[in-house]
Parts: sequence; C-alpha cells; structure tokens
Amino acid sequence: MSISQATITAVQDPPPSDAMARVRRMLADKPDGVIEAVAREVGVPTLSVLEQIPAGQRVAIAAERFEPLWRELATWGDVLFIVNTPDIVLECEGALPVGSFGHGYYNIHGDSPIGGHIRAGNCRAIYLVDRAFHGRRSCSVQFFNGAGEAMFKVFVRRDAGRELLAGQLARFEALKTQFA
Repeated sequence: MSISQATITAVQDPPPSDAMARVRRMLADKPDGVIEAVAREVGVPTLSVLEQIPAGQRVAIAAERFEPLWRELATWGDVLFIVNTPDIVLECEGALPVGSFGHGYYNIHGDSPIGGHIRAGNCRAIYLVDRAFHGRRSCSVQFFNGAGEAMFKVFVRRDAGRELLAGQLARFEALKTQFA
C-alpha cells in the first residue's frame, strides 16, 4: 500500500491569532528554543509553531514522498532518530532500515536499534529544518501527523567535536532540491 492510498486525517483548524502572536513573540525572544516546548506552553500544535520560524529555516516536502524520502535517509548511515512527546524525548542513534508497507504500517526491521512500525499514512507534513538549537546549527527531517504533532525526527549527526557530519550535511542540503 502506498501512502497516497492510505486514509489520512485532516490537519486541525488553525490556532487563534492571539495564540500565534504569542508564539511569534516567544520565538523572537528565543529563536533557538525547543519548538515543542513553545507549542505546549501556548497550547498549539507543534507544526503551527514550526511554520512560524523564518521560511529560510524550513522547507516543505509533500507527505506523499514519505517512502522515497525514507529510502534516501536509509542511505545516510547512522543518524539521530528522535521522538519527542510530553513525557519523553527518546534519542536513538542508528541506521534507518528500509521498510515495506503491510497491515497499515510502514514496517522497518534490520540490524539497527531503530525498528518498528510507522503509520506512514498518518503523515500529513514533512519539513527539512535547518535552524539554530541552543546556539548551534541543527539540521533535521521532521514528520508530522494530522494533529500537527511530530511523529518523529531524523537529525544529521555530530562528530566528537560536536560539528555536523559533513557527508550527512551535504546529503541534507541535497534533499532541498531532490524532494522539495
């Protein structure tokens, strides 16, 4: 089953303008802060906050490109895979296994600590995000569901000196023309 054939929930109605004004103020005060923290404090979806950062820091990819994008990310070697919920920020380093569709999921298995089953049909938005995070450049591919919440994020890893890995960074930059 391809993602375009899956049943997809619509993104919720946009948040009130006063909430979004507060989001913009918070981002202006701390432009390298945690997007999810802003969203939770204001009570809006994470995607609504992400879409308020400067346009040059985010590039949209059609959600229907989920599988080819995943297959590309699977060639990067070890990445940083993050799931951020109100209760946990789970960080796992490993290679993304190529998956296949079955039983309503995109199933990923392989010789990696990253594995499981993703409801890829629930993916409504994908963004390439290139912005400062706590003062350092951070590059990620972020997948969002119909409620505007991050399903998961795939980050360009850092080396021992905390610099972004050059090879992965080049591949991230290439995504902007390959998928956007």
